[in-house]
Amino acid sequence: MRNEGTHVRELARPLRNADDLDPLLDRIGEARVVLLGEASHGTHEYYAWRAALTRRLITERGFSFVGVEGDWPDCYRVNCSVTLATAEDPREVLRGYERWPTWMWANEEVVDFTGWLREHNADRAPIDRAGFYGLDVYSLWDSLRAILDYLREHEPEHVDTALAAFRCFEPYAEDPQSYARATRLVPTSCEDAVVSMLGELRARAATDGGADRDAAFDAEQNARVAAGAEAYYRAMVRGGPESWNIRDHHMADTLDRLLTHHGDGAKAVVWEHNTHVGDARYTDMGDVGMVNVGQLVRERYGEDDVVIVGFGSHHGSVIAADSWGSTPQRMPLPPARRGSVEALLHDSVAEAGALFVFPPSLPGWLAGERPHRAVGVVYHPSAERWGNYVPTVLGRRYDAFCWFDESRALNPLHGVHPSGAELETYPDAD
Repeated sequence: MRNEGTHVRELARPLRNADDLDPLLDRIGEARVVLLGEASHGTHEYYAWRAALTRRLITERGFSFVGVEGDWPDCYRVNCSVTLATAEDPREVLRGYERWPTWMWANEEVVDFTGWLREHNADRAPIDRAGFYGLDVYSLWDSLRAILDYLREHEPEHVDTALAAFRCFEPYAEDPQSYARATRLVPTSCEDAVVSMLGELRARAATDGGADRDAAFDAEQNARVAAGAEAYYRAMVRGGPESWNIRDHHMADTLDRLLTHHGDGAKAVVWEHNTHVGDARYTDMGDVGMVNVGQLVRERYGEDDVVIVGFGSHHGSVIAADSWGSTPQRMPLPPARRGSVEALLHDSVAEAGALFVFPPSLPGWLAGERPHRAVGVVYHPSAERWGNYVPTVLGRRYDAFCWFDESRALNPLHGVHPSGAELETYPDAD
């Protein structure tokens, strides 16, 4: 009887250059949504190979945009920089990222991709340019300011409604934790003010020109972010899975709206952590009532129209921090613990990098549950023995997997974080 390592090697395909992604392009076929994960927010290989695959999806398969695990206002500035020839260069926009953890998007790997995307778009009609958007929910105050700027320029009659929402939050000095704690101690919140503002902005996107339509869409999305963030922070102080679920529902809903905004035939690439894109039903997340983007997108679009690609590595280095809001560091990534997905691949695969495209009938190593490493922006390498692993049925959580035996830290644009850090609900596996 052949051993498990033999079955692993039979599926492994060398991953050395972009042409080696051909089997994955074949698997993607005409899928409408491709979700690309990462086992950390600080690994060069994950960002570089997601970019390589995304370039091929845009140029060869006509994908419409990239949606990332980032803030809407910051990423919308990047979108403008890659779709409008007169806008600021993407490097300068990314250098201006201020919310911790800045290195997630303010890094050389994203600069390289967005620089390519700007060049790719330069000779194309506006309707054919591929965009770059943030799907996340954290940017409460930045989104409120963006709404005010839009209304003052385009719809001054609605400024008072937005100001009412802004003033409701003012006493908390742009500190979401203070607001969250206050809603727990006092039975009042800014929910009504935000919902009223969203109601006035909803469904008023202009239809008489691309620029006006996009600006109205941006304003409406910022209102939805404000509503989502307000609900997220209220839920955060209560604990449990609710705040996680609010966040992932918001990201999936934002993806839906972007696909609708881009029109018939629109297709999306999503870049997020494995814990968001890998279907939660095939981990222990479902046991505690958590859902995620991967599960929601499969349920909404059907598994035939969605392809999920996980990423992982055995050892190397990574960018992370030892506490929330602290200075990022280049940390060691220890060899994966025994019995994990990563240990099995390390022991079985000779190549430095390998691609696995999972067949319909799964061999045992893909159908059984194993620990699968998840490194967050807060990371302690010494905790590897008991933390940082998610029980996973690899062949169900993903449709394909990109594997690197040794990976290295990515290259941040700036190494010192500014103030204004915001609290995560799942800091060790985000």
